[in-house]
Amino acid sequence: MIFSYTLVAQNTMTITADVHVETKTITIEQTIVYKNETNDVLNTIYLNDWNHSYSTKSTPLAKRFEEEFSTKFHLAKDEERGFTKVTSIKNENATTLNFDRLEAHPDVIKVDLEKPLQAGASYTLNLNYKLLIPNADFTDYGVSKTNDFNLKYWYITPAVYNGKWHYYSNKNLDDLFIPKSDVTLSVTHPRNYKVTSELNFNSATINTENNTQTTILSGNNRIDTFLSLNKFPLYNFVQTDDFIIVSDIQEKGLPGPSKALITDKITRYLTKHLGNYPHKQLLVTSLDYQKDPLYGLNQLPPFFRPFQEDFQYELKLLKTALKKYLDNILLLNPRKEHWLSEGLQVYYLIKYVEENYPDMKLLGTLADVWGIRSFHAADLKFNFQYYLYSMEIARKNRDQPLTTSKDSLTKFNANIAGKYKAGLGLNYLDQFTDDISLTDNITEFLQANQLKSVSLDDFETFISSKTSKDIRWFFTDYLDTRKKIDFKISSIETLKDSLKLTIKNKRDNTLPISLFKLKNDSIIGKVWVENIQGTETITLPKDSTDTFVLDYNNVIPEYNQRDNYKAAEGSFLNNKPLQLKLFKDIEDPNYNQIFFMPLVEFNNIYDGLTLGTKVYNKTLLRKRLNYRFSPQYATKSRSLTGSTSIYYTHNIENNNLYDITYGINAGYQSFANDAFFTTIRPSLSFSFRDDSNFRSPQTDQILARYVSISRELGEDATVPLDEEEPDYGVFNLRYTHYNPGVINYSKFYTDIQVANKFSKISFNYEFRKLTHSNRNINFRFFAGVFLDNRSDLSSNYFSFALDRPTDYLFDFNYLGRSEASGLFSQQIIIAEGGFKSKLATPFANQWMTTANFSTSIWRYIQAYTDVGLVKSKFTNPKFVYDSGVRLNLVEDYFEIYFPIYSNLGWEVGQPNYDQRIRFMFTVDPQVLLGLFRRKWY
Repeated sequence: MIFSYTLVAQNTMTITADVHVETKTITIEQTIVYKNETNDVLNTIYLNDWNHSYSTKSTPLAKRFEEEFSTKFHLAKDEERGFTKVTSIKNENATTLNFDRLEAHPDVIKVDLEKPLQAGASYTLNLNYKLLIPNADFTDYGVSKTNDFNLKYWYITPAVYNGKWHYYSNKNLDDLFIPKSDVTLSVTHPRNYKVTSELNFNSATINTENNTQTTILSGNNRIDTFLSLNKFPLYNFVQTDDFIIVSDIQEKGLPGPSKALITDKITRYLTKHLGNYPHKQLLVTSLDYQKDPLYGLNQLPPFFRPFQEDFQYELKLLKTALKKYLDNILLLNPRKEHWLSEGLQVYYLIKYVEENYPDMKLLGTLADVWGIRSFHAADLKFNFQYYLYSMEIARKNRDQPLTTSKDSLTKFNANIAGKYKAGLGLNYLDQFTDDISLTDNITEFLQANQLKSVSLDDFETFISSKTSKDIRWFFTDYLDTRKKIDFKISSIETLKDSLKLTIKNKRDNTLPISLFKLKNDSIIGKVWVENIQGTETITLPKDSTDTFVLDYNNVIPEYNQRDNYKAAEGSFLNNKPLQLKLFKDIEDPNYNQIFFMPLVEFNNIYDGLTLGTKVYNKTLLRKRLNYRFSPQYATKSRSLTGSTSIYYTHNIENNNLYDITYGINAGYQSFANDAFFTTIRPSLSFSFRDDSNFRSPQTDQILARYVSISRELGEDATVPLDEEEPDYGVFNLRYTHYNPGVINYSKFYTDIQVANKFSKISFNYEFRKLTHSNRNINFRFFAGVFLDNRSDLSSNYFSFALDRPTDYLFDFNYLGRSEASGLFSQQIIIAEGGFKSKLATPFANQWMTTANFSTSIWRYIQAYTDVGLVKSKFTNPKFVYDSGVRLNLVEDYFEIYFPIYSNLGWEVGQPNYDQRIRFMFTVDPQVLLGLFRRKWY
């Protein structure tokens, strides 16, 4: 009997690749020798074919793009996306093996073996396949517009089996999990291209007849699949005492010798803390950096960067090199156990700056600029940014446990906050375990487990064995949960020769907290307080301490640092004095801060430009209690206008109900020439989401509010006013279900309004879809009915509107809400009827039902049509319709409508057609900023 498996010491892969630049294809013959390193008998082998993840618009990768509000992949042509065509898979006896792609994972191939693979044995697979390489526009990997190839996860690799198969689909997370292998790679390519890889160069053979070159590379114990094939490569090879750094990371204005010195400095640091690098060279690419950059001020344009070129380049190279180094030596599951390698990257970045640039500021050279240096942000050290970014997401109640699978993290958590929290956590653990050197122990762990399959449990067991302290809190509360760290000094009681200090743990966890003793802002003592359940009272000898501070050195990522200070003696004013500051700042826990900011705004054409100031307490990080007072002077109406609000938010964790917000806002401004309104709106809202899936954009909200409106007319007012009811109040209850997908969008709400003279209920449903043929389909349905209507039937002020709601609740941002003619009367806000033509029956005081539909003609040009029934008292229902062309420039923000045909007839040929054109335009910068935020949060 002949068995198709052999005994080898290591997984091996031999790849012969023929690159065809013109067709963006690569033809591959590959041999995989897969070793079964377990005690199990295997009947199948799973292979990763991540190039095939680009093959259709329904792969997990395509869905990932959709979740992050990108349509680039969906709108691409088939030949731009790429795929893999597997011709055959055979064993070493040339027997053809059955294989299938998994339905849920089309970029994973299941191969049925002819004979079972015994424990300790190896199986040979011979593959023939052809790759169509995708455009680099999608993930930065693939073929660029200049026909350069930057390839990652391009050839087929075996999945990891360690008692179970670990396979999953490509989701643009750079986290392929494969076993280490000895790799030999032969690439045939045009002579004018150069191959760059982390593999060792063996030889190059030129074929003058075909004008091609065959480059042969090899390497042992490899998992990195990156290969660059460029016509004009910018890679520099820097030989250091430790290993070769190959990099194309640039920094304008930094000379070559300076780069070489920095590179040598970094390789020494890496070798010292991570152990000797097992390969000859480390490839660090600008692509790697772009995918994991230094966020913040470092990303400003070069002419405005507040950091020196050498520091900028040093940290760019260090951060990228740390990631590549750790990924290549620490063989964790990068999707399930990502926090450790990412945390170590940030941890060593923190240590590097502490060691080499202890005085570097968060704002760099800007910290010394007049005006800026008065901000608290100018006082903060460079490493404070890690706390700032990790707390940004925690304060928004969007943080996730660090042990969450990487593909379940939101983009902000995956790219920024999670990594920073992990690094801060390791630094926190380092400070707490003061009986050992955690840095030395991590180095020992990395050296002992270099190029070995390890797990998070191995790391926990190793570190726990080194310290006498109980560090279970780190691996449970800190890593596995969303539990916040939040302590306060409740009280200080003075005794004869001692002080009784009570610390309160405001959260349900077992994390420790450091207590510092200060005298004249200098540290004179420190103690760690552990296992605080509720409150803990400790007794300290009375000495010269004037202030006690929790976590004075900002090591612990604490949720709220504003109650960490307590004066040893004196009133509460000694703890946190009042501080008035110009412009928003990073919160300073030493003070109760109030901010002032000049305001220049344009709200409507009646008030014109408004000048004033905003007094508020909001800092860069979100607070639970927010207040704002904004008095303004309107230059056109020559009146005092403005608004004020106060809101309190309850963040609820581990529950579908995640936010309860209540408060009140009030405002005063013009609604016509010499006509003003005052609004007072107390409100209460409940927000819901799927607590098991933070990536889902779907939310539900229940909003209850009371809207009080007072209107007044001046002598020169040009609008009429209902003399019987110039002032009114409306109770409003609304339920909203919102799913703002970029491919599939839906929104539903039901709205109930009760006032003195009317009550009404309405329903609104919207649906949008971008089809596989790249056609936009938009549908909206509205139905509203008065339950009771005793208002003046001649005014239609509270009636349902067909094309332009009167907005008696003053919710919409009309630029000219009272205009009956002219440009500003043509502004449209899609609400209620949603019609674009101004028909003869614009209102309904009994009931209304309408449907709005539009679909693509070409790119952003769409055809629309609206139909509906309008019913007012004492009249028969009227059927209404209109149609036209819609320019959908930025959906929901900037659109133009050209009516063509309606109840009015052929509108294009009628007089004053330019006045029939409608436009939608949003000027609120916060609304526009939402386009950016939605893909990150």
